[in-house]
Formats: sequence, C-alpha cells, structure tokens
Amino acid sequence: MLTDGRAEIATDVEGLRLAVGSDGVAVLLIDRPAKRNALTLDMWRALPGLFAELAADPRVRVLLLAGAGGTFSAGADIGELRHVYGDPQAADAYHATNVAAEEALAAFPRPTIAVIAGACVGGGCQLAAACDLRLAESGARLGITPAKLGVVYPAVPTARLVRLVGPARAKYLLFTADLVDAAQAAGFGLVDEVVPAGELEHRALTMARTIAGRSPQTLGAAKDVIDAVAVGDDPQRAVEPWERASRHAPDVREGLAAFLERRAPVF
Repeated sequence: MLTDGRAEIATDVEGLRLAVGSDGVAVLLIDRPAKRNALTLDMWRALPGLFAELAADPRVRVLLLAGAGGTFSAGADIGELRHVYGDPQAADAYHATNVAAEEALAAFPRPTIAVIAGACVGGGCQLAAACDLRLAESGARLGITPAKLGVVYPAVPTARLVRLVGPARAKYLLFTADLVDAAQAAGFGLVDEVVPAGELEHRALTMARTIAGRSPQTLGAAKDVIDAVAVGDDPQRAVEPWERASRHAPDVREGLAAFLERRAPVF
C-alpha cells in the first residue's frame, strides 16, 4: 500500500488519510472503500487545508493522490447531493467548495500525481485532472457524468478539462457521460501513462521518487511556466522569480558537480 512505511498525519476528517515518507513522497489517500471513495462535503472542505499543510512541510517533494480498496473515487456522495440540491444557496456553496478544493490542488507548489485504479468518476475525475500527472491501471475507467444527473458543473473544472484534452474530447466526455477505459483516456490525453494490472503502486512510487530526486527549483519553475502558458498568463513573469533565485541557490552548483563526479545529485 502506498502509505506503508510512511508517517501518518492526522486529518481530523473521516475518509481522508495523509502520510509522508523519508523519500520525499507524500500520499493523500481517499479512504471510503465501502462507498467507492465517494467524497463527502466534509472531505471537500478539508482538502485545501491539507494541501496547505503539505505545502508548508519541507519533507514533501511530490504528492500522490490515490484511493483505497482498488478504486480512485466514484465522485461526490450522491446521498448528500439530494439534500444539497434541495436548496439553491446550498448548491451554490457546495460547488464553490468543490472548486476551492480543486484549485488548491492545481496550485500545489510541488509535483502532483493521481494514481488511478478502478473508478475515477465525476468529482474524482475532476481531482485527477487537477493533478500535474495521471497514472492509470489498465482496468481503470474514467468519466465525468453530470449529464446523467442534470448537474451543471462550474466553469473552472470544465475549462481545466478543455485545456487537458481539447474541446472536442471534452464535449465527448461531458455530452455522453460515458466511462472510458484507461487506454481510451490515454488517447484523449486524460491519462499520461497506463500501467499493467498489479503494477500501479510500484510505478507510482518509482516515478514519484525519481521526481523527488530532481532539483526543486527546476521543477517549481517548470510547473509555474507551464501552468502560466496553459491559462494564457505571461510565462516570463512566472519564471523571473525562479531565475533570480537560481543565481544564488546551490542547485546548479550541486547538479554540475554531481555530473562531473559521476554521482547522483543531492538537492
């Protein structure tokens, strides 16, 4: 299990587990397997604070987002939605809470990887889309299904989906509300790598540890510039603080020395 051998951090909310390892990899586990890891309102509310806590933790180099019990997440807790949609103001507040959680994940300052097994649907797929990278087991199924419920998604996650897969494929996913398998999701650009059954956690940890060993300043600069380009912001403005800091930070000196000495760098 991804959390094995990691120090657990109390989350004070049922259904979310958090653990950090000495390898620089943190794991946020959605842990409601009896409900296919459906996300409650309390869980959505807790996510921004958990991301802020991890961002402030100097041990954390990479964040893995995963689900317990062989399922990523079936999305929102439908039982709650029936009550939420009984009141327009409650529905507005619920969607604002969803968006705040997704935006906090998208803005997380270190690389994030969604580790997708089983169902990755609705709000679960929105969270996966807010990560930097997505690894999916071959048997995973992904979909965004508000059209089955009559729900109108906020603009933020819909725009993020368009940036990720393009307008036509976003329409395909949203118009049909069908689930697609991992291979088709990869063809759409919704998944970055498909992993054979039984190998997902090993692959996720291998990738996370590789990234954790790279230069944090290089990764931070790359993430900020790429995200700026994706939303139409000025990439030069995004990179300038990193460029200035890099002239004095030790990363370049260590990287060059390690290369010349034929050893792994220690950033």
